[in-house]
Formats: sequence, structure tokens, C-alpha cells
Amino acid sequence: MNNNNEKIFLDENTILNQIFFDKYKCIQKIGEGSFGLIYKAEYKGNYYAIKFEKKNSEQSLLENEAAIMNYLKGPNIPYINAYGSNDNFNILVMQLLGKNLGNYFEEKKIFSIKTVCMLANQFISILEYIHNRHIIHRDIKPDNFVMGLNDLSQYVYILDFGLAKKYRSSTTQRQYPYIHRGKIIGTARYASINALKGYELSRRDDLEAIGYVLVYFIKGRLPWQGLATKTKEERYKKILEKKMEITSAELCEDLPEEFEKFLEYAKNLEYLEQPDYEMLRGLFNTVLRKEHYKFDYIYDWTTSEERLKRRIVSSRSEIESTQNRKSTLITYNNKFYGDSREENENNNNNFVINNFYKNKFYGDSREENENNNNICVINNFYKNNYFSVRKSMNKKIAKEEIDKSNSIFNIKTYRKHNEIKEEEEEIIIPTRKNNKKKDEVCCNMDCNIF
Repeated sequence: MNNNNEKIFLDENTILNQIFFDKYKCIQKIGEGSFGLIYKAEYKGNYYAIKFEKKNSEQSLLENEAAIMNYLKGPNIPYINAYGSNDNFNILVMQLLGKNLGNYFEEKKIFSIKTVCMLANQFISILEYIHNRHIIHRDIKPDNFVMGLNDLSQYVYILDFGLAKKYRSSTTQRQYPYIHRGKIIGTARYASINALKGYELSRRDDLEAIGYVLVYFIKGRLPWQGLATKTKEERYKKILEKKMEITSAELCEDLPEEFEKFLEYAKNLEYLEQPDYEMLRGLFNTVLRKEHYKFDYIYDWTTSEERLKRRIVSSRSEIESTQNRKSTLITYNNKFYGDSREENENNNNNFVINNFYKNKFYGDSREENENNNNICVINNFYKNNYFSVRKSMNKKIAKEEIDKSNSIFNIKTYRKHNEIKEEEEEIIIPTRKNNKKKDEVCCNMDCNIF
């Protein structure tokens, strides 16, 4: 991999004011790197970015970048207008964006907690989208994140997919094997521990690199910066040793605990493990809430004019959001009541139908009642006659029985009276001696005295 001191210089005179693809005229140089140069181009009043890479460069990455960006085609990914080559260059025409975060950091020297948390939230969402498309970036650093232009100036974009690659099959979802390649991928300052060891990378390594970038933004410096070394290999080795030596707690000292949790989570992920992106976003949303910050896209570098515009937009968004919630509620209520009215109408119809059947039922019942009344009259007639006959019979029988019982009673009374009289004559009353007390009277249990 080429470092910043091994830039490939192109002849600017062969590019400036030249037209490429019969459309795009290069009008201004806006950047350069190990890959080559970046120019601002114009076509029919619209502006674009053109990246140039020499064909004979040792590390031709522009074609890979163009292919992956064209494959991703999503939010926070610059769109591609054209890719091709001529005798001297590989050329990529793409969406023109604003400054990268490395430029803003050089101006500010340090970022606030609010700015870093808003950036972190977007970083995670960008990586989630890329990872879900089976791609890992493998070169996370501040210079590869840029802000949009004009109406998109509040959003973060990711660039430089030259080192990006697929980490799993898009058809089977099977991840490529975890092997030791021995080759260091990415920028050593922000690269994961596994990257510096030369192992195959996965989603966890992009997240770990994000953690180092966030700490760098807040603290302005990482512990492994400025190490005295003579060779690149020695520097990589010392950076690896320092990263393995220092703990997440020590690295995130004096920062909200959520930063340590993020970094520790990323470092402890397994090679095949699916990251919980929603949980990770929640960590930084928690920091914003604790610090009473709004996610209003107002960064440390946002100008006063832009701040005012974004506050107005934020206020309007809040009002519209409230109105939308209310209108949604009203819509649901209207739908609910509308359904209720229909149901009520149906119920009324059912009520009418039920009343019809009910009336019919009661009509039938009335006929049955009339029949029942007739039957009841007849029954009562027979019943009354029966009782009258039965009553007269009962009176006659009762009279006879009474007469008979009276005669029997008289006979029994006569007999009983004579028997009692005879028994009275035979009763002998026992006499008590005068020397016995009353309480000493003998009585057995068969007595009914008590």
C-alpha cells in the first residue's frame, strides 16, 4: 500500500481545461491523494467531481471503486456519472460533494460531543447499509467521510471504496473464511487490531475503526500517534502493540461511558457475528439526550447563516411532525367513526330485520297464545267441572268418613273411659317415711320426672 509520501503526481497541464467523455470540462483542482488527483468539472451548468488515476500506477484501485459504488447505489453513497480510461488515465466522474471531515478537523482541532454523536449516528447507518449489501469498506478514516453540498450539506457521505470488497456471498450469505493474509489493510492509525495483525476483515473491523475515529475527533489525538520509528513496518508494529496494550476504558477516559461501550462491543464481536446497529445508534442518541442536545444537524463548522436556516427547518419539521401526528390521528379517528357509522347502519338494518322477524315471531306467538287461550279455556272448563264434581264427591265422602270416625271415636272414647276408670281403681300410691329428705327420693332413669 502507498502512503501519503508516495503520491502519484499527474501532469496538471494535461487535465486542466480539458474535456473528458465529450462532456466534462475540468475547471479546478480540489484534491489529491495516493490514488491520483481530483478535479471539479462542469457540464451544462452542473458540477461534478472527476478522479484521475495513472494507468501504470502500482495500485490501481479506481476501477474497483467504480464497480462497488455502482453496485451500492444508495443513501450517503455518491452517484457515478461515468467511468472509463484513455491512454494515460483511469477516469471516474461522480457526484460533487463538500469538504471531508479531515479538513474540518484541521480547522477546528477538536469536535464537540454533539457533533461527534450526530456524525457517529450517520456513520453507523452508512456502514449498516454497506454491510447489508455484502461489502466492507476496510479504510475508515476522517478523510473518507465528506459532507454534502447545498441542500445536502447536513448529511455525511462515504468515499474511497478502492480497498472495499465483498465479505460474503450475496447469494448464499456465506461469509468468506477467516484466514491470516499477512497483509495490512487500511490506514494504520484507525485500522482495527485484526487489520494490523494481517487477518481477514469483516464487519466488526469497520466498526472498531469508527470507534477510533470518534475518540480522535473528541480528544484531538490518539495514544499511538507520533511514535518514533524508522520504518513503516516498525511503525505498524508499535501501533499494534499500543492498541493491544491500552484498554477501551483508558482510551475513552473522560468521555461519556457510551463511547467505551461502543468500542468494547466492536472489539468483542466475533468474525461472523452480525452487529446490532440499532443498539449502537442508541448509545449516541442516549448521549445527546443526557446532554440535552437536539439532533438538528448543526455542527461545529456550521455557519451562522446555515444555523439559522437549519433551526427554522428544524422548527418547521417539528411543527409538521406534530401536525402529521394529529392528522394521522384524525384520519384514524375518521376511519374509525366511519366504520362505526357503517356498522351502526348495518346494525340498524339488522335491527329492522330482527324486528321484522321478531314481529313475525310475536305474530306467530300471538296466534299460538290465542290457541293457547282457547285450550286454556277448554282446560279450565274441564278443570272446573272436574273440581266441582270432585269437590261434591269429596264432601260426601268426607261426611261419611266423619260420621264413621265420630261413631268410632265415640266407641273408643267410651271404651277408653271405662278402661281408665278401672285402672284408677288399681293404682297404689307409695308412701314416704318421714325421716327421709326430699332430695333422697329414689328414681331411676326410666322415670319421666326430669
